[in-house]
Amino acid sequence: MRAIVTVIGKDRVGIIARVCSILAEKGVNVLDISQTVLQEYFTMIMLVDVSVCDIPFAELAEVLHAEGEKEALNIRIQREDIFEAMHRI
Repeated sequence: MRAIVTVIGKDRVGIIARVCSILAEKGVNVLDISQTVLQEYFTMIMLVDVSVCDIPFAELAEVLHAEGEKEALNIRIQREDIFEAMHRI
């Protein structure tokens, strides 16, 4: 199963590394990544494969959210099919 990870926050060194480290530790593969800095704000969207993730999807979402809280970032993960349904007109 694929999912979309979004990260938003004040730009600083190490955001991509930290998010990717968490995903790798849980067995999540990054398939595609797009990131940019808008003025002082870092934004990133990642397409990931969670099919071999070693924890349930809901727990992964909690881990990412908790890390975001700790690092003053907004980190969310959403199943690709739900993401597509929400953005379909």
